[in-house]
Amino acid sequence: MLAATLAPFVLAVFAPFVRRRVGDSAGWVLAVLPAGLTLYFAQFLGPVASGETFVFATEWVPALGISLSFYVDGLSLLFALLISFIGTFIVLYAGAYLKGHADLGRFFMFILMFMGSMLGLVLSDNVVTLFVFWELTSITSFLLIGFNHDKPRSRRAALQALVVTGGGGLALLAGLLLMAQIGGSMELSTLLANGDVLREHPWYLAVLILVLAGAFTKSAQVPFHFWLPNAMEAPTPVSAYLHSATMVKAGVYLLARMNPGLGGTEIWQIILMSFGGVTLLVGAILALRNTDLKLMLAQTTVASLGLLVFLMGIGEDYAIEAAMAYLFAHSMFKGALFMVAGSVDHGTGTRELGRLSGLGRVMPFTATAAGLAALSMSGLPPFFGFIAKEWVYKGTLDGSLPLILTAVAITGNALMFAVAFLVGFKPFFGEPGDTPHKPHEGSLGLWVGALTLAVLSLFFGLFSGFAETYFVGPAAVAVAGIPLAVDLYLWGGFKAPVVASIITVALGAFFFWQSGRLSAWLARVIDALWGPDKGYDQFMDGMIGLARWVTDVLQTGYLRRYMLVTFLTLAAVLVLPQVSLSDGFVLKTPPFDPLVWAIGLLAVVGTLAIPFTRSRLAAIMLMGVLGLSVAFVFLLFGAPDLAFTQLMVETLSVVILALVIARLPVFGTDWRGKPRFVGDAVVAALIGGAMAYLLLSITATPLDLTLSEFFSARSYTEAYGRNIVNVILVDFRALDTLGEIAVVAIAGVAVLGLLAFRHIDRASDDKTGSTS
Repeated sequence: MLAATLAPFVLAVFAPFVRRRVGDSAGWVLAVLPAGLTLYFAQFLGPVASGETFVFATEWVPALGISLSFYVDGLSLLFALLISFIGTFIVLYAGAYLKGHADLGRFFMFILMFMGSMLGLVLSDNVVTLFVFWELTSITSFLLIGFNHDKPRSRRAALQALVVTGGGGLALLAGLLLMAQIGGSMELSTLLANGDVLREHPWYLAVLILVLAGAFTKSAQVPFHFWLPNAMEAPTPVSAYLHSATMVKAGVYLLARMNPGLGGTEIWQIILMSFGGVTLLVGAILALRNTDLKLMLAQTTVASLGLLVFLMGIGEDYAIEAAMAYLFAHSMFKGALFMVAGSVDHGTGTRELGRLSGLGRVMPFTATAAGLAALSMSGLPPFFGFIAKEWVYKGTLDGSLPLILTAVAITGNALMFAVAFLVGFKPFFGEPGDTPHKPHEGSLGLWVGALTLAVLSLFFGLFSGFAETYFVGPAAVAVAGIPLAVDLYLWGGFKAPVVASIITVALGAFFFWQSGRLSAWLARVIDALWGPDKGYDQFMDGMIGLARWVTDVLQTGYLRRYMLVTFLTLAAVLVLPQVSLSDGFVLKTPPFDPLVWAIGLLAVVGTLAIPFTRSRLAAIMLMGVLGLSVAFVFLLFGAPDLAFTQLMVETLSVVILALVIARLPVFGTDWRGKPRFVGDAVVAALIGGAMAYLLLSITATPLDLTLSEFFSARSYTEAYGRNIVNVILVDFRALDTLGEIAVVAIAGVAVLGLLAFRHIDRASDDKTGSTS
């Protein structure tokens, strides 16, 4: 399973080379992998349908309980099959849609990386593994949405998607870690099997809010829905894959996966039904307001995601079955319609609905796919979309507020009915429209995927038992966490759901008939309102403004202020943790040793004399007194080698500083007034006193000789050195010493470079002067 999950990442590395090797046929070569993955996952259909589950685990960070563990049940298998099967046609579609594009190899690399990320996400059982793949989907979608990076709109859309979904991912991480802390395990299968422990814990509400934040941002729930339509700036293969069948459903997958552990509570139902219902209506209304094919489909995707969340919130058996059935149906008809929209754009040069008509004569395969997919989206028999819609109404009628819930579902479905007919039929009937170039049917790669998915919508409608047994049923059982008797059928008699369907069709036909007027009216009303998209821009502008203000306050360009803030902060950090609230400042001094205190007094006198001396050379000599005092301390405590090293370093420092200072210009007397001078002295006393206080506190504590004994026992036997300090520096801390040497070497090279530029500038000035 690990190999199957990582295989797309491996192939992604070689995708650009395959593109250069086989040219525009790369899509057919690269599609072999997702096709093979589809066959691999298909072997689990029988066992999973009979109730089996599979766990595959590889240790990753065992000390922290983190493993690369994967869990295969009805829910994860359904998603894995959708990702790999639809991914096969998306790779083919991308090769045809971007034929001749200079960066096609890079696109294949990104789309395969995204495929691997999604597979890892839906199969992960470990919470950390899940989060890693969750964020990988955000990163790879950022790369895909911003594929046309030379366009400002693409860059904005990519950044917007990353900010929204990435921010939600951080909230999700906190929620997952809290869940692991509560349940005592990092494995989701273990945590969710003990749902009562999670639901009854005081942290339940915090966990729920954090998890929902991750799910709602990823699945574009109001008020986070704005990023998905903007993501249509991506090439159509991205929209057909990420924004119909995979990434945007990751949030729905998360809710479905968490249902056994977090679902079933009143707060769960209220939040999901409220946000899902509002998202359903907002997305459907915005879809009817638009006239761009991709934007219309994007907004109906928002509406469909809202419907799925809405059903998950209801939580009854029929609602869960309806959610899985609709998810399955939506992946087929929406993936097909997105590919149709791209084919129309590719064949005509426009996606504007008002300019498209009469294309059925010249684009027969695309038109067939569009018609079949639109009928399934509309919820008409005998398509699987009709069965899914019937179960939606079964679920709403089984809820706590059946009339209100059903009214919301009917309104949203009726609006999507109208959009389905506008996208799936209007461009293909009537007289030829005024398109930028002569319409033509695309190559096989452009329509084979859409036609296959559309035909499958019809196939699973006619043979619903197959979908029930192998796809919808096992997934619904996994979501419910208990056995369910799923029984999908095309016709169950003239009952309440059929009446709701008739009302939906009638209302949808009216919306379709009045679509022109409704679209124009909605455009006038909606465009005048403030929306979350504008709010995002205001938020980002505010963040940039705040960053500039903080920068102006902190980064003044005044070195003295930087040092002042740094030293005061350091003093506070050193002293405050040592302060006991009950005892106040407790100063523990070491035993009195006259010689040591005499050396300390010498150092203090030398330090106090530095600010008052007028001679730079004298100041350097007084600083040398400090170094000599430290060397004497080393000598008194039995470290003659350290004393000698300190003496040599201090002597060289004094000599070098004296030589440098002698060549620097004299700036005159101290410009500081007495108040500034006193203030600087206070700051110096504070930082010095804080360091002294810290050291005295440390030396007063009992000495732990564990580390000293470790080095004493191993310095000679393992490093063959009797000088323990030298052995520590060159063996035990060799990399640290190497890093310090590298820093000094880099600084030296930088100084040499500056001196070289100085000589060049001086030579240039001399040459200029002689010329003039």
